[in-house]
Amino acid sequence: MKKTLYLTYLLIVIITTSLNSQTKIYAQSLESTVDSLLLEKYPPNAPGATFLISKNGNIIYEKAFGLANLELNLPMQMDNVFEIGSLTKQFTAVSILMLVEEGKVNLDDEITKYIPDYPTHGKKITIHHLLNHTSGIKSYTSLKELYDIDKNDITPLELIEFFKNEPMDFNPGEKYKYNNSGYVILGYIIEKVSELSYGDFVVKNIFKKLNMKNSTYGNHRKIIKNRASGYHLKENYQNSRFVSYTLSYAAGALISSVGDLNIWQQALTTNKLMKKETLQKAFSNYSLNNGEKTNYGYGWNIKTLGDKTSYEHGGFIFGFKSMGVYLPESGIYIIGLNNCDCNSPTKITRKVAELVAKY
Repeated sequence: MKKTLYLTYLLIVIITTSLNSQTKIYAQSLESTVDSLLLEKYPPNAPGATFLISKNGNIIYEKAFGLANLELNLPMQMDNVFEIGSLTKQFTAVSILMLVEEGKVNLDDEITKYIPDYPTHGKKITIHHLLNHTSGIKSYTSLKELYDIDKNDITPLELIEFFKNEPMDFNPGEKYKYNNSGYVILGYIIEKVSELSYGDFVVKNIFKKLNMKNSTYGNHRKIIKNRASGYHLKENYQNSRFVSYTLSYAAGALISSVGDLNIWQQALTTNKLMKKETLQKAFSNYSLNNGEKTNYGYGWNIKTLGDKTSYEHGGFIFGFKSMGVYLPESGIYIIGLNNCDCNSPTKITRKVAELVAKY
């Protein structure tokens, strides 16, 4: 009897040791493969990036590459913060859905409920259209005149005034066309309903609630700890051009780190901010008037990576680019932030996501 128990115990030890060894080999192999891909793209003597991979909430990879500041020759660190550009749209969309859940906003509300004098040309433009890039409103970032005002601090209504009289590109719901103007209007709606500035609303209801200590609304004057410098490449690297954060506003003015964005993703996954059925509206693949899919929800592209569903979005703002990919079927999240608008992490982040999904 004792011999049988001993043999059973020995077998369990052997199996456990073997599994632990295989897990370690897997982790080392994955780390080595990802390292080689990212080191090639972000060498030590150039603007760099931070990358984080998590699975079911557990971080399985996090590394920094290259330089956070070329003038001071400062290496990138994991807690460096970046301007995240259009990843901001996720926070704007979720903020709207939080107000929807509170009964303060309806997705079918027409924008004239909040901006009575907005010229809709007799068309019904709803909050849904703004969230889904199907409003037909002209995107203000496509207007050349933008460069005449991009250094000025302006109010949300002044920014809306800048583009509201432009002709519409198409009728609401007729086409999908990525549109920053829609998210500016959404930011203003958040302010009007909550009686807080857009930045204050996000900080109070998301960043502080989730303990995202490295995230805030952009500010050029404020000292922001661990802020990475942004760069542009012509013949040589240059400091990125100055643009007021009031110009990117609810479409792209937030600052964060890969660690904080992982907290954000896990909070969404575990429904810390709202009910599952409310959040699911952000991840629905909506259709145009003719039934064609947009492959966009609210603040996320709805795509496939290999044979897996992928919720993803990139961001661009002068000096910075970002990319986040979440594979809901396997709980894998990859986020990459970099500090040169010359070296987009979009393709490499998707490639790493596909690689991790196969391990």
